[in-house]
Amino acid sequence: MKRLLLCTVGISACLGLSVGAWATSDPPLAADEHTQIEFLRRHWQVPIPPQGKPPAHFSSVEASLDAESCAVCHRTQYEDWSGSLHSKSMGPGVIGQTMELIHGDPKMALLCYSCHAPLTEQQEKVVKKGGGSPSLFKKRRAVATPSPSASGVWGNTALTFKTNRAFSVSLQQKGLACVGCHVRRHQRFGPPKRDGSIENSAPAAQLPHGGAIRTAAFERSEFCKGCHQFEPSGSALNGTLLENTYNEWKEGPYAREGRTCQSCHMPERRHLWRGIHDPEMVKQGVSVRLSVNKERYQVGEQVQAEITLANTGVGHHVPTYVTPKIIVRWELVDTDGKQVNESVQEERIGREITLDLTQELFDTRIASGKSRTVRYVRTIDRAGLTMRASVVVVPDDFYIQFFEAILPRVKAKEPRILIEQAIREGRARSFPLFTENVAVS
Repeated sequence: MKRLLLCTVGISACLGLSVGAWATSDPPLAADEHTQIEFLRRHWQVPIPPQGKPPAHFSSVEASLDAESCAVCHRTQYEDWSGSLHSKSMGPGVIGQTMELIHGDPKMALLCYSCHAPLTEQQEKVVKKGGGSPSLFKKRRAVATPSPSASGVWGNTALTFKTNRAFSVSLQQKGLACVGCHVRRHQRFGPPKRDGSIENSAPAAQLPHGGAIRTAAFERSEFCKGCHQFEPSGSALNGTLLENTYNEWKEGPYAREGRTCQSCHMPERRHLWRGIHDPEMVKQGVSVRLSVNKERYQVGEQVQAEITLANTGVGHHVPTYVTPKIIVRWELVDTDGKQVNESVQEERIGREITLDLTQELFDTRIASGKSRTVRYVRTIDRAGLTMRASVVVVPDDFYIQFFEAILPRVKAKEPRILIEQAIREGRARSFPLFTENVAVS
């Protein structure tokens, strides 16, 4: 089981926050932009260094790293986050795998945590002093299926680990929480105020947790890049990185128009991060048009129809990454609602790869501003037929397939229960984007 587990864990691991994620091939930056990028380099060290002891004058609420403590003053942001996938980044699928990896191959587990639970306080183990360079975690692996050993060997570098005394189970379960983005060594950071100013409203000593350091770096797409873009040396198939969302945005119309990740995924600074899992978000970004070449067909004629999906409101490919799929489905049914034999046709839109990440089977994703048409042709063999056309979004398609494949090999009770839960939750997240019935004969 372990060897196969590493394949999908590797996907999550490669999503880790990376100093190398800010490519040097981009155009030269203005002075203020350079300052912001340098801030991000410092801000997104992996793992996020320990917060350490809080200032002595901090109250228990100010000193806490729990999201619930942030909610005392930032209730709206907390409630938004609570319903977001960021709060669920340590879901049963991740936990079901890392709970074994953290003992057998801690380095791989910590690579997964670099995005799913990036705080040092969220990680059961840390690199032992003198046992290797923790900066290694800043690098994403360049191959999809390495062969790490239980001792933590990676390439020619060996790391040794020790138990993390600061580890908090409850904090780990919160996934990417408030502290992950906004707190470093108990200092708060955030974007400029809504009026654009960056000054605190009063002296730091008079403000909760000493106020905040504000920077426009929080409003840049690069803020999201570490977890949503492989660096150039990362895993790729057919010349395209497996995680390439930032580059898709960078090369598309939204970047040219100055529309950042936050402008779509955090409108009005809401901490929702809605995306492919949200039906309304998808409906706003993808239009579906069904056309049939005539109203009625005689027996013996061929029904000809097509569905066109257009990426009209998404700043990157639809779907981005290799996990989600959009399924276009057709079928003919008779007057009793029974399916006509051999009338079913399905086409999967997305980037399909093998479960071991070694081959790309197809890439039918739709770039920003582009469209894709799926055609359906079938012979009418009787009167009274209805054509059913549907488009279904499967946000967790790859993970569902993977977890189903490894489940027979998972023998330990607790990981098996978690993997089964991940399968159920993944299936439940699918939703219809479009459905229409058309009488054709």
